[in-house]
Amino acid sequence: MMVGDILKYMPTATVGKVTDVRDRDGRVWVKLDNTNLYYDASLLQPADASEYKEISYKERERKTVNSREGAETALEELRKSEEEVDIRDFTPSGGG
Repeated sequence: MMVGDILKYMPTATVGKVTDVRDRDGRVWVKLDNTNLYYDASLLQPADASEYKEISYKERERKTVNSREGAETALEELRKSEEEVDIRDFTPSGGG
């Protein structure tokens, strides 16, 4: 596995181009461009070029921003729901 190879991560069928290869703790880890994540090399197989869809830098940034915005929105909703909880609505379960 070398930088530039197109590989498929078998558990999820994620296909990407290799951007980095690392050996850590006796395992080889391979970074794929589409997700920018490292995968265990033992779970990767060569993929056909027709399976690979290159993602532009702009699209990758948009995905990152959208996921960050989604996380921020979910966190804000959680904070609001915590403020709306009234403990009087709960009854003791007994035990003590």
